Amino acid sequence: MTATDRVRAAIADRRELVNDAIAEQLPVEHPERLPAGGEVDVLTAAVAIEVIQSFTLIHDDIMDDDDLRRGVPAVHREYDLETAILAGDTLYSKAFEYMLDTGAPAGRSVRALDELATTCTEICEGQALDVDFEGREAVTTGQYLEMVEFKTAVLYAAASAIPAILLGADDETVEALHGYGLDVGRAFQIQDDLLDLTVTSDALGKQRGSDLVEGKQTIITLHARDHGVDVDGLVGDDPTAAEIDAAVERLEAAGSVDHARELAEELVESGKRRLEVLPQCEAHGLLGDVADFLVERGY
Repeated sequence: MTATDRVRAAIADRRELVNDAIAEQLPVEHPERLPAGGEVDVLTAAVAIEVIQSFTLIHDDIMDDDDLRRGVPAVHREYDLETAILAGDTLYSKAFEYMLDTGAPAGRSVRALDELATTCTEICEGQALDVDFEGREAVTTGQYLEMVEFKTAVLYAAASAIPAILLGADDETVEALHGYGLDVGRAFQIQDDLLDLTVTSDALGKQRGSDLVEGKQTIITLHARDHGVDVDGLVGDDPTAAEIDAAVERLEAAGSVDHARELAEELVESGKRRLEVLPQCEAHGLLGDVADFLVERGY
């Protein structure tokens, strides 16, 4: 298999995952009518967002040296490092192609592209902060939430705001949806931090407690440090399931797990309040359900 073939195979694997996820939730064709006539295919915009997500996950797995992603070998493990980097880069560029293919008027398409480009830059800034935090003990809750906003929440904000942009919604609606995405995106990451400790490796599709092993700064470990827990001494480089259980018990005893859950729930409620600018309709209800799911999910 040539290098080009390996990249195409890696991209095809990710594309299949994207297509499967979309097929479970949406029809293949889902154009919405524009207020001034014509149609815009918001599903294609959704695909662009999901492709960006796949790109970031491929590169994130490389940086974290993870073996698994969603229960299957990470791309750099299935193929090789060079192929994974190229596959991620290719997906990144494809996302912008998709965003240009929604059928929206040029002005709205340009605004959506600008939102997507800004989002990608912020994701990289957030990832840089995440890496920097691994070597630091003195990280504040505010700094952590800023990192989470850039690394994770901005993509939720883009996914929430871009359809409104493409459909010609007013600025108040776009800003409200963007804020909703930031809040629920932060809640999603906090729930992810919780699941890393409280769900089995099989359910996670990766090693349980990997954040502790890698020295990741999370809202849980920050709270624990502030309450006298020696976070760095909780686990070694290759902990057993029993050692992870003991570490989680220490974090629960310090109130750190409950603190994280409460913060995630507060962020979800904040996000749902931002939806008050929207009329009461099916979409309004679905966005509220999505927000609740992000902190109720078990995977």
